[in-house]
Amino acid sequence: MNFSKKQQDPTRKYLGLGIVVLLHVAVAYALVNGLARKVVEIVQAPLETKIIEELKKLPPPPPPPKPKEPPPEARPEPKPTTPPPVYVPPVEVTVQAPISNAPSISTTTQAPPPQPEAPPAPREPVLTAPVANAASCRKPSYPSVSRRNEEQGVVVLRFLVAPNGSVIKSEVKSSSGFERLDEAARQALSLCSFKPGTADGQPTEAWAQMKYEWRLE
Repeated sequence: MNFSKKQQDPTRKYLGLGIVVLLHVAVAYALVNGLARKVVEIVQAPLETKIIEELKKLPPPPPPPKPKEPPPEARPEPKPTTPPPVYVPPVEVTVQAPISNAPSISTTTQAPPPQPEAPPAPREPVLTAPVANAASCRKPSYPSVSRRNEEQGVVVLRFLVAPNGSVIKSEVKSSSGFERLDEAARQALSLCSFKPGTADGQPTEAWAQMKYEWRLE
């Protein structure tokens, strides 16, 4: 084995390390003083100029080729246009209804029988009141007691007269205020004869009314 070579190896090793350290120091110094930036600018400037000049010197791209028209034989034939459909109006067909052999049924409306007329409402008869015959009437006598007491007044009497004109019934309708005067007048005037009352011109029984005044003269 050669031990002399092994002894020389450390020296070379230290020499390489020194060179590396020097390079690092030089780079650091260049960075601090801005020398590295200037070197980069100097290196980049011609590169940029060259690239721009090369771009300016490039020729414009050729225009795209125009499409070639196919020959007339290769052109597609135009499609024939179909005409619009022709309007055909529908045909009217009249269908006759079948004749039926069934007998026809006809309806007749029968008018209702006339209703019997209602009898007319009974008519009220025309009445006339009895009238006293003044010539047959006697003046009532004044009662003596009533004269002495100076009794006076007006009495209204009612008489039921028969068809022959005689008085059937008499009554006092309105008193004179003195019973003696009322009774004297009723008895005297009941003897009067009357023209009887009528219904549609026929004599009938009816009521008559008379008024008599008692007055001292």
